Amino acid sequence: MKMNEKDEYIIEQYKNDEEMMILIYTQWCINNDFDPEELYQLAYPNQQKNPALLEAIQKTVEKNESEEISHQLVQQVLQLFGNDDLAFVVQQKMDQLKKK
Repeated sequence: MKMNEKDEYIIEQYKNDEEMMILIYTQWCINNDFDPEELYQLAYPNQQKNPALLEAIQKTVEKNESEEISHQLVQQVLQLFGNDDLAFVVQQKMDQLKKK
């Protein structure tokens, strides 16, 4: 591989991984009766609508059709991609679930 091709490959892999992270987050929200856009806005109030988030929401399935996504997994993938503010909001929601 040429250096340019290698760089393109790495970038493409990162984009694919990022898309998977967003899909994990949105499906976790659906599975736990949270609005993914609402939580995202709580974490990032000054950002406009996120096209990748909206696309991921379209790919989610009903919670009864989904595999379970653990709270730990969603936290780990959010933090892995530097979404610490969103991970914090998700943790707050997890704490609310535990109190029910």
